[in-house]
Amino acid sequence: MVDLLQEIDEWGPEKVVCVSDARTGMRGVLVIDNTARGSGKGGTRMAPSVTIGEIARLARVMTWKWAAVDLFHGGAKAGIVADPDSPDKEAVVRAFARRLADQIPASYVAGLDMGMTEHDAAIIQDELGDRGAAVGVPEALGGVPYDQLGVTGHGVAEAAVAALERAGTPVPGARIAVQGFGAVGAATAARLHELGAQLVAMSTADGSVHDPDGLDVPAWLAARAEFGDTCVAKAAPAQRIAHGEELTVDCDVLIPAARQDVIDSSVAARIRAGLVVEGANLPTGPASRAALAARGVEVVPDFIANAGGAIAAGFAMDARYSAFRPEPARILDEVANRTRRNTLLVLDTAAETGVLPHAAALEMAQQRVREAMRLRGRLPVPA
Repeated sequence: MVDLLQEIDEWGPEKVVCVSDARTGMRGVLVIDNTARGSGKGGTRMAPSVTIGEIARLARVMTWKWAAVDLFHGGAKAGIVADPDSPDKEAVVRAFARRLADQIPASYVAGLDMGMTEHDAAIIQDELGDRGAAVGVPEALGGVPYDQLGVTGHGVAEAAVAALERAGTPVPGARIAVQGFGAVGAATAARLHELGAQLVAMSTADGSVHDPDGLDVPAWLAARAEFGDTCVAKAAPAQRIAHGEELTVDCDVLIPAARQDVIDSSVAARIRAGLVVEGANLPTGPASRAALAARGVEVVPDFIANAGGAIAAGFAMDARYSAFRPEPARILDEVANRTRRNTLLVLDTAAETGVLPHAAALEMAQQRVREAMRLRGRLPVPA
C-alpha cells in the first residue's frame, strides 16, 4: 500500500479526502494536488480497482496538464471504488456526492473520467442542488457534450497530425493503431480518418482487430455505437489478433488510449511504430520511454496530447452558471490550436535540449506552477 504521507513533495498533494457510505457500500477518494494556479479540477473515475495511489498519480498529471495548456485551474482527481455497470450506480454516485458536499464545488468540481457518464455528472449536480458541482453534464442541461464532440480524441488526433507533419510524414495514408476504442480512441480514429489516415488496428476490452490494408472506420464506429466493447466479435476471423498485439503491429503511429502502464520495457522493445501519441494517462513509464527513445521512437506525452478534455473543461467551468451554452466550434478550434502548438513546442524543445519529450513538457509545466507558487508565497522555505 502506498503511504501518501511519504509521497508528499513540494508540489503536493495538498489534500486527500477519503469517504465511505455503509448503506450503499460506496468508497471514494478525492485528491487535491496543487492549487497554485487555480481551484482543483479533474475527472472522477469509477472502477472496482480504484486506489488512492492511482488517484494521486492522476491528480498530479492534472496539475501538469492544466499548466501545460496554460489554463488557470489546479490539479485534482477523484475516484469511486465501484462497478460502473452496477444497477446501484446512481445510489453510489449520490452517496459519494453527499459525503463530499463540504468539498464540492468549494474545493473541487466533479467531472468525467473512466466509468462515469454525463448522466452521472447530472446526478451529482442534482444531489447537491448546485449547477456548479459538476461539469460534463448533458447538453440538454447546458453542458459541453464531451463525448458527442469527442474533445479529448480530437486533441489526440491533432497532436498526432502535428508530430507527423513535423517529421515530414504525410497524414493522408499514415497507418494508425489505436489501443482502446472508447470515447477517446473512437474520436481519435474518426478525426484521423477524416484527415485521410488509415486505421490498421484497434482494440476494446473484449479483443483486438488488425487489418494491414485498413479497417473500415465508419463501420467500426457504427458497430461500437450499437454493440460497445463487444463490437470486436463482429470482426472476420482473419482480422482477430491476441489482446495486446495491437500495440506491436506495423504502423506509423501508435495511440494507446486505454489505461495506464500498458507499455513496459518489454512491449517498448517490440513496438514498430515510429511515433507514440499518448491518448491515455500514464501509458508509459520512465524505463519504457527510455527504451523507445533508444530505438528512435518519438513520444508525445499524455498531458500534452490528451489535454483536449481539460481545454473543453475550461469552457465548461466558465459556463456552469451561465444561461448560454459554449459554442462547440470554438471549443474544437481551441483544442486543435493549443494541442498542436504545445506538441510542436515540446518536441522542438526536447530536440534542442537533448532530453525526452516528457522531461521537456514536465519542465515547462513545473516552471509555470513554480512561478504561481512563488507569487502566492507557497514555495518551500530554504533550509
